[in-house]
Amino acid sequence: MVITIPLVLLLAAVLALLLRFRALGAGAAVAAVLFGFYLAGTGAGDTVNQLVTAVTGALAGTGR
Repeated sequence: MVITIPLVLLLAAVLALLLRFRALGAGAAVAAVLFGFYLAGTGAGDTVNQLVTAVTGALAGTGR
């Protein structure tokens, strides 16, 4: 049985935990989210997407 979790959901949970334990302020969280939106709209968005896909593929391959 394979359980998949969307990367956005995982990153949202990490951000929520950082806010909960006050390791990240609300202003920094907003800045991180906005940076992600703006980064996705640039030419670097495709490169970041390919990098994340490669890393998640490599991590999935190590469990077999």
